[in-house]
Amino acid sequence: MIYLLGSRYCETDLLSDFAWERFGAGPTGWARVQAVCDFVHRHVEFGYQHARRTRSAFETFKEGQGVCRDYAHLAITLCRCLNIPARYCTGYLGDVGTLPPYGTMDFAGWFEAFLGDRWYTFDARNNVPRIGRVLIAQGRDASDVALSSTFGPNELDGFKVWCDEVQSDRCIDRLNPQSEAVERVCRAAP
Repeated sequence: MIYLLGSRYCETDLLSDFAWERFGAGPTGWARVQAVCDFVHRHVEFGYQHARRTRSAFETFKEGQGVCRDYAHLAITLCRCLNIPARYCTGYLGDVGTLPPYGTMDFAGWFEAFLGDRWYTFDARNNVPRIGRVLIAQGRDASDVALSSTFGPNELDGFKVWCDEVQSDRCIDRLNPQSEAVERVCRAAP
């Protein structure tokens, strides 16, 4: 129930009418969440210069700019408005599985939506499936799982994030977005 309610950065009361007008008559399930991601991905301009620690989903919607956490907050809010439980995820997103040139690895914000009987990962900022996510924490929004909490004056001199791929023969279950069927995907170690 908590992941259906509004929260500090996810003002469901301000975006509910828009969500139902835009997505209410469309597909349901996975396709509805993907439609939300597609909208957010197109609507918001990414840029580190747009970062603001106080930006809410409604402000992101109105301003049309932000960073990954803002994309996630807006998508979470729209999903919650549509009665789809959604929670904020924070962690690392490396360059594993991407093509060169590789960007700088960074902390990242994405979200999970509860569909059917489990949580599925969505990323409205990148809007393509990615591997190599390292989940640190989940919560209602970034206020629950801040990357850092400081008290008093502080200055970040820098940070570096890196991820290395570890080969595995592990199998995972994933949802096929076209058929909405769960598929088992296995990758053998080299």
